[in-house]
Amino acid sequence: MLEFAMLVIMVTTLVALLVAYRRGRQGFQMAQPESGSLYVTGVSPRPDATGEQYVTITGNLTGPSVPETVVYGRFAWDVNQWPAIGDYIPVVYPQGKPDRWQIAHPGSRPPLGS
Repeated sequence: MLEFAMLVIMVTTLVALLVAYRRGRQGFQMAQPESGSLYVTGVSPRPDATGEQYVTITGNLTGPSVPETVVYGRFAWDVNQWPAIGDYIPVVYPQGKPDRWQIAHPGSRPPLGS
């Protein structure tokens, strides 16, 4: 009986590892992304340096399936296109999940950890 239980555990573990491996190779794909806009209510000060610098943006995200939601993020951003309070920035996010938003702006780069 013990041998059978160990065999079941080993097979289950192997199947779980195979599923995780296949998922990792396919990457993350956003299912049915929605477009929205981010109204910037807060932004870190523009540095005196040139090129790309980190910026923290806070704002209100609105879209077709979500009410106004406060979000924030940190991005590498071109200093020459620094965002300002009052800007509207286009964003995309998975349907109904505004906390997983991604910014779409020529001055931005992928968020930290990407």
